[in-house]
Formats: sequence, structure tokens, C-alpha cells
Amino acid sequence: MSDTAFDYIIVGAGTAGCLLANRLSADAKKRVLLIEAGRKDDYHWIHIPVGYLYCIGNPRTDWLYNTEPDAGLNGRVLRYPRGKTLGGSSSINGMIYMRGQARDYDGWAQATGDNAWAWANVLPYFKLHEDDYRGADTAHGARGTTPELLQDAQTPYHRLLREQQAGGEWRVEKQRLRWDILDAFSLAAQQAGIAATDDFNRGNNEGVGYFAVNQRAGWRWNAARAFLRPTCAGRPNFEMWTRAQVGRLLFQAGNDGRQRCAGAQVRIGAENVTVTARREVILCAGSIGSPQILQLSGIGPAALLQRAGVPVLIDLPGVGANLQDHLQIRAVFKVQGVKTLNTMANSLWGKARIGLEYALKRTGPMSMAPSQLGAFTRSDAAQAWPNLQFHVQPLSLDAFGEPLHNFPAFTASVCNLNPTSRGTVQIRSPRPEDAPAIAPNYLSTSQDRQIAADSLRVTRRIVAQPALARFAPQEYKPGVQFQSDAELAQLAGDIATTIFHPVGTTKMGRADDPHAVVDARLRVRGITGLRVVDAGVMPTITSGNTNSPTLMIAERAAQWIAQDAG
Repeated sequence: MSDTAFDYIIVGAGTAGCLLANRLSADAKKRVLLIEAGRKDDYHWIHIPVGYLYCIGNPRTDWLYNTEPDAGLNGRVLRYPRGKTLGGSSSINGMIYMRGQARDYDGWAQATGDNAWAWANVLPYFKLHEDDYRGADTAHGARGTTPELLQDAQTPYHRLLREQQAGGEWRVEKQRLRWDILDAFSLAAQQAGIAATDDFNRGNNEGVGYFAVNQRAGWRWNAARAFLRPTCAGRPNFEMWTRAQVGRLLFQAGNDGRQRCAGAQVRIGAENVTVTARREVILCAGSIGSPQILQLSGIGPAALLQRAGVPVLIDLPGVGANLQDHLQIRAVFKVQGVKTLNTMANSLWGKARIGLEYALKRTGPMSMAPSQLGAFTRSDAAQAWPNLQFHVQPLSLDAFGEPLHNFPAFTASVCNLNPTSRGTVQIRSPRPEDAPAIAPNYLSTSQDRQIAADSLRVTRRIVAQPALARFAPQEYKPGVQFQSDAELAQLAGDIATTIFHPVGTTKMGRADDPHAVVDARLRVRGITGLRVVDAGVMPTITSGNTNSPTLMIAERAAQWIAQDAG
């Protein structure tokens, strides 16, 4: 710790925090501190794609959260993985590059009253950091397109991109292997009326095809590799602390009569350190960590803070509310006469072959994302847009961390893209080391329960198509005995699990929205010098995986922070 006074303090070196650190420290006149509660990302399983199996549930890389017992899941408790390392959840997630649907962002623009969040206006900020295997075109790739897309670029980094027409740091690649069983599922989906697509990221993701992934030549490409190394390491105005946990934010009276966020109290080993921010503190601790820190600092629902023994600074009822997540229902089908990972990895010799292929070529099962094939479709014909997402895998197991089944099988997981259920994140005590209570309230609305039942019927309809018949698929889980709406909704509660997409707990919104925590530029209501920049600011969840939209949010914020400083 060379000093404890900085221009910007970024709390959380996850997906958003890594990008913000890169962008803000590009201005050599500004001192930037990045604080991460976890370790450095030097654990080898972080960077080997299949290593998510060894990172989720591992205290070295995961916060090890659990949900509260959930009535919608028939009283079950779910493990709730969140990355606790440099790169955050981008170091342990499924590596899928997915933007969602254009209507998601047009909805954000309406919710905030700011057209900056409309699809046409966020697309340039997806492209700005994207290094895509397709090259530059109207929807992809920063190289060659930045000048016209960012005419008003403000930060030194953005100006450099504009002048040099450089590509982005966020690598997007094709997957490095294919499977006959997944090709057959894709054809079956087409026979069921879902068109083939080679790109889910042009604003309408309806279709079936292989996911694009955040990898580089067979390695995971997390946010730390993309945005921290080597760029930030060589900047004398940038400092990073790991194994440093922010306990609470610090405030002082501002000249305008409002409270100003002046810094943070940080725990490093046995020492408490106070750091101060001349310009802004930026919370990037994620949809669980950011509301927890706000509540510990006295910003949140007054009644909750009083129960927890925290003095109330500002009564903001939306802090920790509006939790949304994608709940996946994992259907498993036994098959015959086709290779799956279950059969490939069921012997020492098979595992050795898999390891050798990866060591020599960076290909094979060790290079694959948890889900390879995706599909977006509608739960019934009355739906106005695709409201279901499939993650299809050439393997099966009872739960992540459990052994693969000893029979050939594939898994077709399906989720409701736009759940109407809402949950909460709430502190239990004033101690930052105590995990908050996470209550997603899955399947708590009749609409969500109906879509859960309908989604299983869509799965069965696809599997019944001729393209899969030669493999004789048999429904192992949940089982064909479940047929009625009530049975299927009950079943969803028994077997469904999270895809790890929590958002919305510090949502942005209009000034007249009593539950909005931040404004359209992500500034916390009633406080100066404090923003939230992570997936928590989403007013509604995106129609797909949430990692890449979080990078876009950080890209937008970087420009606004620079503009406000100017």
C-alpha cells in the first residue's frame, strides 16, 4: 500500500471492475485503486475451460453462498456460486458470449427515461471491447468500426481506440469441438420449428446453434486476462489490492448539503485500512456484494438496517430488492449408439486421452464450455418473443460437483428468460464477514410456474423428433410419468437449479421510481461520489447469459465517469 488516497476507488475486481480499472487508469493524471476480496487468478483450473467443475464450490474461487429455503423449490436450498478471485464470476462461469435481445435494452431505456440504454445505443459499447472471430461487421468487432461508433469518446483509452482503430480485448471464439448427439439435437429442434442460426447476438436470438465462447486458443478468457494484464500492470497510477474486503463505505457532508462518499474501510488480514477517494467510489461487487456493502454502510431499507443494527444514512428501499435469476430445469435423456462425455470419461484411460488431447492441441472435452449447444424459442405460440433458452450438454450428472452418470446421456436444460418472480438480498448483521440472506423466491408467480411446465413439454417435443430417433432417447429425469401442469410445476421445484445469473438488486430507474437505487448514469440516489456498476443495476434481466451485458454496462459507465470528471 503505497498510499491511501486515490481519485477513483473500484470495489470488486470482477467483470465490471476489471474493465473499469483499465479504462479509468488510462488517464495518467488519475490515481486508481482496485480492491478485490478474493485472491489473484493464479489457480490453474480457472484458465482451463473444464476447470469450472473445480472452481464452483471451492473456497479459493467461490464465495460459497447458499439461498434461503425456497418455497417455490419445495423448501430446497440451492448453492449460489459467485466468483471470489480476480475476474470475479468471469473466472468460474460458463464462458458463453450472449448479449440478449434488443427489446431488453429498449425496456431499460423506458424504465430509466434515458435513450442511452436503447439497443441501438448500447450496441457500440458491446463492440468496443469485442475481439470477435467473425471480424468487424455491423454487429461485431471493434476493429475498423470504432471511429464512427464513438464520435464523442471522452476517456483517453476511448480516444486511443478511435485514433488507432484497435480491436477489443474481450475474445470471442467458436467452440473447439462438436458432438454428434448435439448436432442431432440441433436438427431435431429445427424439425420442431426452431430455425438454425450461427449468431445469437444480433438483437434477436431466436434459433438453435452452437454458442460463441470467451476463450482464446483453448484457454478461458476471463476479465482479468482481458483488461488487467498486461495493460494496467505497467501503469504507475494504478494500484490493486487482493484479499482485501470492504467492510463499509465512509461519508462526509458535501457542499450541496448531501452526503458524499469519501472512501471505504478495508480489511486486509488483521488490519483495518481507511482509503479515501477524491472523485468517486464505484461499487462493482456484483448483485450480491454491492447491495450488501450498501446496506452495511447505512444505505437501504430502513427497517432492515435497524433490525441488523446498522445506523440508517439513507432509506433506499430498493437496495437488495428486485433480485432476478434464470432458473434452469435439467432434463436428462439416456441414449444409445453415440459418444457422450459420460462414456468418454468413465475410465482412467479415457480421462488420460482427454488430458493428452488438451495438453497437445488445446482441444477436446477439457476445452469445452459447460454448455455447447443453445436454442432460443417460445414456450407457446402466444408468446410475443423467444422466452425460453436451452443449454444442451453431451453429458449428465445429478448436480455440478457430482460424478458423471455411468451411462451415455445428454442434458437439455431449459430456463424462463423473463421470470416475473422477484427476490431479495439482505444483510443479517453489521459484520461484513457474515453472508447475506439470499432469497430468490423462484416460481413464486403463477406465470413462472406455467412457463416451467410448458418448457418441459417443449423439451419433450424436440426430443421426440426423427433426428434423435436413431439414438433411442429415454427420459431419465424427470420421467414421463409427470404430465399435468401441476405435476410439471411441482417437478420443476424439485429438480430446477440456478444458472448463476443474479441481477437487479441495485436497479436503475427514473427519479419517480421509489425502488430505483441508481439513476440512468448509475449514480446512487441521495449520495454524491458513489456509483454502482455491475449486473445489479439491470432493472430487468436480459434474455440470455448476463456476463457480456455487464461488460457493456461498465463500458458505458467509464465514459460517463470521465465526462462527469471533466
